[in-house]
Amino acid sequence: METTTNQGAAWQDAGLVLSTTSNEACKLFDAVLTQYATWTNNESLGGIEGCLSKLKAADPNFTMGHVIANGLELIGTGSSVRLNKELDSAMRTMMTLSKSQPLTEREKLHVSALDMFASGQLPKACDLWEQILQSHPTDLLALKFSHDTFFYLGYQTQMRDSVARVYPFWTPDIPLSSYVKGIYSFGLMETNFFDRAEKLAHEALAINRTDAWSVHTIAHINEMKAEVKKGLDFMKETENNWKNSDMLACHNYWHWALYFIEKGDYEAALTIYDNHIAPRCLSSGSMLDIVDNSSMLYRLHLEGVKLGDRWNNVLKLTKQHTKDHILLFNDVHVLMSSLGAKDHKTTDELLTTLQELAKEPGEDHELSLAPSLGLPLCQALVEFENGNCDKAVDLLYPIRYQLIQIGGSNAQRDVFSQLLIHAALNSKSQAKQNLARCLLRERDEMRPNSPMTERLIRKAATVHSVA
Repeated sequence: METTTNQGAAWQDAGLVLSTTSNEACKLFDAVLTQYATWTNNESLGGIEGCLSKLKAADPNFTMGHVIANGLELIGTGSSVRLNKELDSAMRTMMTLSKSQPLTEREKLHVSALDMFASGQLPKACDLWEQILQSHPTDLLALKFSHDTFFYLGYQTQMRDSVARVYPFWTPDIPLSSYVKGIYSFGLMETNFFDRAEKLAHEALAINRTDAWSVHTIAHINEMKAEVKKGLDFMKETENNWKNSDMLACHNYWHWALYFIEKGDYEAALTIYDNHIAPRCLSSGSMLDIVDNSSMLYRLHLEGVKLGDRWNNVLKLTKQHTKDHILLFNDVHVLMSSLGAKDHKTTDELLTTLQELAKEPGEDHELSLAPSLGLPLCQALVEFENGNCDKAVDLLYPIRYQLIQIGGSNAQRDVFSQLLIHAALNSKSQAKQNLARCLLRERDEMRPNSPMTERLIRKAATVHSVA
């Protein structure tokens, strides 16, 4: 947090006027934004939650205070106005406040963007944040909200270019500018500009080695290139720098464990899971941690690893999200846990409630994708679990190039590529086994020297079915 005595004046000098007379409210707004940008709850300030409650007390009518509070709740994707009456009421309060006081154009756009996001119109919300950034390139809240939402939409190029457009304005004298390097490096990495992404992430880490997001970009690069040793060494060397980033540490440990799965060292992957991923997920309950938890166990499951009662422990966390249907990406990871725990009732509940909502999606972007993408993907997982590999391939193969629309990163969505290969390999049909070999050749070209691909190619060579 900046030490400027008059925080309101500091925001004004930056061209980002905040409509409040309370200097304390401006300081707390800054503190919340800083913690969001750095992926770390600063306990000495009471964390994000503590700062938000003090912020509301400092000026209950500060519209941007309501914007940051509601935005973090919505964009964390663990809640929605459809599910949460308190959030719905908080959004209404924000809308009423915004109409009852003179606000800047920028502040009005922030309110409208959140209103769009809350009604499921994610692309329109991004349009409004981008409008803000055109005239206020150093509005970090608009940049982060837009970045996260492009990520949920699978709009990788937009995610990269959103930062590219403002990047020249983030000079070293501006607070948190090194974190913008990290945000930019992630978009570059997701669009396969690996060298440029790695250079920027290292620049960001040279300025602040505790920047867990830049560590995360480098973890992705090593993952995408299947550079297992380099990846493992990097995570080990930097662990002390990022393990206290409470919002991202679980995810970085997830990346670390992926290298072990890649090289077939399942015990080491499970050790990281048991020591870091499961406990962190249990204490945070955050959607990102829940997704990592399910994804990690599912990948091990595909590799044939015995998981004991680990799925049941995850199910305790995911069960409360079965009927959420905020993001399809989250839905399918919740489904992994109910299938893993063999809880048929929860699986049915997830599928039937999604089918029901998908009948009348209204303006909800995610629900509009459910019939063509979300439901076939979920059904493919169910069929695979029931041993109907042919059916799983029939559902998954036609949508493989559309799956980017459910969002997440290339590394996160790779679990669906792995599922398709396993389903095709285990199919009784010669044609589908041949498809598996084709997919493995493609994978080998895109990620040379991957131990996992080599393992699967060896497996494919031993599979012969009766024609």
